[in-house]
Amino acid sequence: MCFKIRLYHPCDLTSLYRICLKTGNSGEDASGMFTDPDLAGHFFAAPYAVLEPDLCFVLTRCGEPCGYILGTRDSQAFAERCEQEWYPLLRNRYPVPSPDDMTYDARIIRMIHEGYHPREDVLAYPAHLHIDILPAGQGRGFGRTLMSHFIDALEELTVPALHLEVGKANQGAIKFYERVGFHRIHEYEKSIAFGMWLSGEQV
Repeated sequence: MCFKIRLYHPCDLTSLYRICLKTGNSGEDASGMFTDPDLAGHFFAAPYAVLEPDLCFVLTRCGEPCGYILGTRDSQAFAERCEQEWYPLLRNRYPVPSPDDMTYDARIIRMIHEGYHPREDVLAYPAHLHIDILPAGQGRGFGRTLMSHFIDALEELTVPALHLEVGKANQGAIKFYERVGFHRIHEYEKSIAFGMWLSGEQV
């Protein structure tokens, strides 16, 4: 079916927004949950591709992007760059919602205003990632292959460990992360932090 995995190209950015939205409801389509379809991508996809394109790999089907893995080699440095280069304009564009606004749009806008802050529990795992694949690319082993691409890139950069966080409702993703070698770092009320030591042992 002419599937390929390649490095991100700037022309992929609109596709990343689309994939992020189409997988934004615990792996299911979140299109009906948002008034502004770009909001999820503003926080969970685009800043990684724009600020660290060398760690963004795209799965394509006959040339059309249908999945991605992206992230950062240093979560704290990424948070600082986002504060300088990504969030300011978005905060001007999207005012802080009223406290009684509990829509999904308002939730993401609040996250943009709060900024990204790595949890204390995962600071020993400096890199983190997001991976999303549309149904057309699922069930074919591409998730594992995308993960291998990302991990290989981190190891070339001598990054010691990485982490990710997944909602408890996304049971398919939880099982996938466990199968590819992640261990549980911490369990929160609605999510679980997973980690992996890239050096093969804890440092």
